[in-house]
Amino acid sequence: LHAPTGSGKTLAVAAPLLERALGRHPTIETGLRILWITPLRALVEDTRRAIEDLLTTLKWPGEVQSRCGDTSSAIKSRQKQILPSVLITTPESLSLLLSYESTHHAFQGLQAVVVDEWHELLSTKRGVQTELCLARLRQWRPSLQTWGLSATLGNLHEAMQALLGSELDGRLICATSFQLPEVQTLMPKQWEVFPWAGHLGQRMVEQVVEAIEAEKTTLVFTNVRSQAEWWFQAILQKRSEWEGEVGLHHGSLEKSDRLEVEQRLSSGKIRVVVCTSSLDLGVDFSPVDQVIQIGGPKGVARLLQRAGRSGHRPGRTSRILCVPTHAMEILEFAAAREAMKQGRIESREPLRGPLDVLAQHMVTLAMGGGFHEEQAYQEVRKAWSYRALSPEEWSWVLEFITQGGACLKAYDQFRKVKVEKGFYSVAEVKTARLHRMSIGTIASDPAMQVRIIRGKRLGTVEESFVSRLKPGVHFVFAGCRLELVRVRDMTAWVRRAKGGRATVSVWSGGQAPLSSELAAEFRRTLEDASDRCSSWPEVRELLPLLSVQASQSMIPGKEQLLMERLVTRQGVAWFLYPFEGRLSHEGLASLLAYRMSLSSKMSLSMTFNDYGIHILSEEDPNWTEQDWRRFLDPQNLSKDLEQAIHTVEMDRRQFRDVARIAGLIHQGFPGARKPTRQLQVSSELLFEVFRSYDPQNLLLKQTRREVLSSALDWNRMERALQQISHQQWSIVDLQHLSPFAFPLWAEAQRRHVSSESWTDRMQRHSQREQKRVQYS
Repeated sequence: LHAPTGSGKTLAVAAPLLERALGRHPTIETGLRILWITPLRALVEDTRRAIEDLLTTLKWPGEVQSRCGDTSSAIKSRQKQILPSVLITTPESLSLLLSYESTHHAFQGLQAVVVDEWHELLSTKRGVQTELCLARLRQWRPSLQTWGLSATLGNLHEAMQALLGSELDGRLICATSFQLPEVQTLMPKQWEVFPWAGHLGQRMVEQVVEAIEAEKTTLVFTNVRSQAEWWFQAILQKRSEWEGEVGLHHGSLEKSDRLEVEQRLSSGKIRVVVCTSSLDLGVDFSPVDQVIQIGGPKGVARLLQRAGRSGHRPGRTSRILCVPTHAMEILEFAAAREAMKQGRIESREPLRGPLDVLAQHMVTLAMGGGFHEEQAYQEVRKAWSYRALSPEEWSWVLEFITQGGACLKAYDQFRKVKVEKGFYSVAEVKTARLHRMSIGTIASDPAMQVRIIRGKRLGTVEESFVSRLKPGVHFVFAGCRLELVRVRDMTAWVRRAKGGRATVSVWSGGQAPLSSELAAEFRRTLEDASDRCSSWPEVRELLPLLSVQASQSMIPGKEQLLMERLVTRQGVAWFLYPFEGRLSHEGLASLLAYRMSLSSKMSLSMTFNDYGIHILSEEDPNWTEQDWRRFLDPQNLSKDLEQAIHTVEMDRRQFRDVARIAGLIHQGFPGARKPTRQLQVSSELLFEVFRSYDPQNLLLKQTRREVLSSALDWNRMERALQQISHQQWSIVDLQHLSPFAFPLWAEAQRRHVSSESWTDRMQRHSQREQKRVQYS
């Protein structure tokens, strides 16, 4: 079922399923009838409340419960004895249930499974884990009905097939008509013709606060958790009288604090909540009047999803107010709005059979009653991601879980599963305990608890962040200014602090790059902007910047590649504008540097953003267009990229996550998690053993594929180079920095040591460039 956010998908699917399972049988026996799978913990509780309210209203029997990482041990223990009529859970918790032999009997009455927000799981290992779990459930219950719910997705038929598996046909139900959300951009009162990343953020706080005042309830979305922490503090600094009316919500906060914010939001007792993707999906808060998006959305689907969090009351339209933190993001918002109108939504491609996930799943099945080799092989091949699983790959996985593979046969700890007469099972209690604690595919930096001395637990921050702090340092977390007292047993003990400078907590992952669909629409929008006759308010707002860009250089069309060259005191600077997103530009910059170094020895430095690439050479190589075409030739991309980037080191880091999912390393027992350094050392040792003595190890090959596809965005880089090779090239010699070049140059200045802050320096340089333009 594909329908817009806030259109009632949950009730549309839940009501008939409940009526068939419970409404027709008022004296029905206890037991599980409907399984509801969601990707987020916040969505688990929201869905549970919605279905519970529906049962109460219709006076149907049955009990609704949830099971996820936030569920208490007492409730989980009771669920081992008897399951409710409806269970709301996550992929990880479902996989954990399958590791118990009693689950087969407990699921005998299961009639339907619903996978909510399927687009969010698709193209991830969590989605693959869900596919494998569904294949097991269909093996137990061949008549099982499967529903998928989605709101923002481009490849609907492929998504449906991935959900149903390789042998089932399905039916796609789409909303025939729906009202697009209102997308408006909050224009800055003043901004620079020569912008840099983040230059608008702090200046926009007062305008954002005024927009919040104009409505009763607002959700303020940021792209990362550290940004949410900053904006929470910034809003309170502007309106201190709002204390108690401003909430903070992201996945690292303590569950009780998140639930309190959600409850106050549902009841309309809070003015504004600053949040991340933790409130992106499915959560229905009817009182929300408007949504504010801080920074570029980087994807059409994300902006559409977030806009749908508002306007859930009759007669109301979903509204989203977009706040740029960079001048170029103004065009990004206009491009996203146009892409919505044209229905250009990002696709999510299913993964192709990751063997680390399969190895984990097979140990789970071996614990949950065991399996026969041939029967399990046929079951696994019914999962869409493993439809092409070869007998050789299957045999390798079985050898891996029973013996540890070719290199680890001598070590008992890697013999997780025993096999007797073709039947695979787990007998060791320790093996079962360690495996259950490691189930899941979410890869992140191990988290440390943050706890106030003689006070409550606030949530978790990543170990890598805490490791950079010294006792006495102030930092911001959970909306509080804290002082680090000590770190002990993976817990950061803190006390509340007042005054002074404080570091905002940061988490790994960072901001998503510009999506392919939004990048293409951005280029079309830029081409329209070059005509200077657009009716879009964003384009009119940027006319001063675009005019200077056109006079000093040019504005490229969608079939043009603009390259700018500028001689500076540091050397010769080149600026390229493929507009393909940060991740692709990072790989392209490294590829260019490598190929340039082959032509002559030179020192190069590189910076990049979502819009372009900056390469600085100390000497003037006087490259021609023919040279550049050779540097950007799509031929030999794989070979040259491996030479350009230290891919072995990237493989080594990526292998840590693969090894953890496959069960080669463990993060330790609850309350005694291993530090990241110890995990990395363990995985590096295994990585080197496999490289030296088992180079054909399939986990090594998978690691390399993941580095190319995820860390380097290989497919998109290849498409970008193919496109560039057919574009019309324009090489412009600059006399001064252009507005497009300035933010790339500004990023390069971060490396320079100065007693002046980077922001102050960029402000001064921007004003100097602007005065030069005015006087010229």
